[in-house]
Amino acid sequence: MKRMALVIVLMVVGISLMLWAGWHNLRERKLAMQRAQENKMVLVPEQGGATVSPGEGDGPKMTGKAAPGFTLVSLDGKKVSLSDYKGRPVLVNFWATWCGPCKVEMPWFEELRKQYAGQGLEILGLADDVDAGKEAITKVATRAGVTYPILLTDGKVQTAYGGLDVLPMSFYVDKNGVVVVQTAGLGTKDDIEANIKKTIASGGAPSEPKKMQMSSVPSLSGEGKTAMKTVGTGAL
Repeated sequence: MKRMALVIVLMVVGISLMLWAGWHNLRERKLAMQRAQENKMVLVPEQGGATVSPGEGDGPKMTGKAAPGFTLVSLDGKKVSLSDYKGRPVLVNFWATWCGPCKVEMPWFEELRKQYAGQGLEILGLADDVDAGKEAITKVATRAGVTYPILLTDGKVQTAYGGLDVLPMSFYVDKNGVVVVQTAGLGTKDDIEANIKKTIASGGAPSEPKKMQMSSVPSLSGEGKTAMKTVGTGAL
């Protein structure tokens, strides 16, 4: 009986060790993957986030080009398209739950979004690591105090925007749908605001509708008659 009990205990201990070893190995693999991802991050606050200009570095650059359209699902299950914001300045920001610099700038985005709401500014946060799960993504966004739309990427949108070798990666899109500024890495709040101002100013102001103005024009008989003339923003 004692021998049987000893065998059972040894079996239980052996199985427990195997389970622990498997869990430990899985945990180490996840940590290794996370470290590998974090090695892709760029911290360049003194340069205000590396502004990517055409001709610099490898891979396609989006500055001066039309922003690729996309339709993605938000955290609350709604479909959101870039075209929904046609005629408005939009900041498209790629981020991830494991990205420390991303978490630093997200509260700045929220503050600046409210500050420039009158100029039509919208910010779209595109979560790169969808495999982290909606719950984890929501938790990070909530902690950052974000209320702007957080969208779940589909793998295609990253490619359309030239691939993501660095996070965070931001694209400032003007009223005409053109990428005015592309930045890689963490910049300062002042630099982000400067890019937003540049984006709002780009594309020109929307044309004002013509107004009908009433004026009095003397008739041949000397009596005043009412006439209409079109008054635009330019010279008549």
